[in-house]
Amino acid sequence: MIARLRPLAILFFAALAFAALQPMAASAHILDHGKTVFFHKVTIGPDEVVDGDLNVVFGDARIAGHVRGDVNTLFGRCVILEGAVIDGQANCVTDDAARAIAPWLMNSSAFEAFADQDKHLLLKLGGSAIVLLVFLLFPGRMRLALDRVERYPGLAAVVGIAAVIAIIPLAILLAITIVGIPLIALEIAAIFVGIWLGTGAIALLVGKRLTELVFPKTTPSPLFALILGLVIVSAAETVPYMGWAVTALVWLVGLGASILAFFGSSPIAAMRARIGGPPMPTRPF
Repeated sequence: MIARLRPLAILFFAALAFAALQPMAASAHILDHGKTVFFHKVTIGPDEVVDGDLNVVFGDARIAGHVRGDVNTLFGRCVILEGAVIDGQANCVTDDAARAIAPWLMNSSAFEAFADQDKHLLLKLGGSAIVLLVFLLFPGRMRLALDRVERYPGLAAVVGIAAVIAIIPLAILLAITIVGIPLIALEIAAIFVGIWLGTGAIALLVGKRLTELVFPKTTPSPLFALILGLVIVSAAETVPYMGWAVTALVWLVGLGASILAFFGSSPIAAMRARIGGPPMPTRPF
């Protein structure tokens, strides 16, 4: 009798084990196609599975789960805990080289601050590249915006503030008309183009004035002045606690200058007369 019940007991306990393991398998988090991370620490928990290679650049990798591929860390530490499974190889280049280049990365808080700052710089670099592209596509329009911001900086600021205030009401008005809904995307695109044009105009002005200050007898090329101005403006925008104010000022004045670039001298003179004050003198670029 006992011999007959033994197979049933084995089957019963096997079913219990399968039922106990089933929730664990269902709760496992699988990352398809691997994982690549820059400037961050990565932790693979015991219930996580990376279906591919795990690549960490300028960060630490702490592995307690399953990696179905290689583990590659560059300028960071690789910690493999007990129970971790790595199907491939662990290629870890320690952060000693990074610390030799940048000693301030010795502690994790400085490392995370450097990562955030680096992301901010990358965004600024991308924005500067777009401004440069806009200058190459519309050099005449950006020169007109430069003339407006140089001669009418106060008017440009007022027009920029008015444009920002009118963005949402204009979008609501277009949405109410239903037919104008597609024009909302055009409005947003126009705002971005205006900001890029105005930022380029302000960068041209900054680069021009700085070059004239350092080399009084030299007339810089517009492209050189633009690149130099973008570097200075981007550096000012990354200053802690004050960078947001610089960005807001550049965007508002630049947007107003780019809008004024589409008006002739007579309408601008009329608007300037209402605000009061003569235009500022300017010299040809």
